[in-house]
Amino acid sequence: MFGDIGGLEVLTIAIMAIVIFGPDKLPKLIQDTMGFIRKIRSFADNAKEDIRSELGPEFQNFDFEDLNPKTFVRKQLLGDGEDPLGLKDLKDSVDIKSALNGEPARTPTASVDFSKPAAPASSGPALAVGERPPFDPDAT
Repeated sequence: MFGDIGGLEVLTIAIMAIVIFGPDKLPKLIQDTMGFIRKIRSFADNAKEDIRSELGPEFQNFDFEDLNPKTFVRKQLLGDGEDPLGLKDLKDSVDIKSALNGEPARTPTASVDFSKPAAPASSGPALAVGERPPFDPDAT
């Protein structure tokens, strides 16, 4: 939450607290603040337990961190133990470091020769040399 606060900022806040509240009131203020934080954490833990008990036994392992969108997407795409979309095989087959270095993949999943042009998809009779393809009014 406060990961971007440096040592100078913490020192500045501490000095300002000593100047504003004084050295005699500061310990009491810190104790009151810590007590308030403990009460809030206790309230949140009790609320989580109440929600779990109300949801029933099938949600006893429900983790509230799963409601965080980043965690939800990571869990759904990468799957913790489960792989409903088959993405684990795809992730294991791709070697990012070798791809960035221009090296060939260690375990190719399919052999495709990119040096040859791809064969056109057959969508009807082959055109003679110089013949124009038919006009498709829906394509424009």
